[in-house]
Amino acid sequence: MYIIKVKGKAKIPDYVQLRDDNFVLIAYFRADRPLKNMEKYNLEGKEEELKALIESLPFGKLQKLDFV
Repeated sequence: MYIIKVKGKAKIPDYVQLRDDNFVLIAYFRADRPLKNMEKYNLEGKEEELKALIESLPFGKLQKLDFV
């Protein structure tokens, strides 16, 4: 699974994309709001790690999620 943080413009907020190993979009959410239904993406129990990663992730850089 991969994660990328995208910078918003004007009234559009920053957002995060989660993509599978084939780079297919599986989740799309605002960077400042928690992701709901974490179990759907096999990320339950990893909310704090994901939140810390999102805060430190540079914009536009695709990164592999290692803790999944």
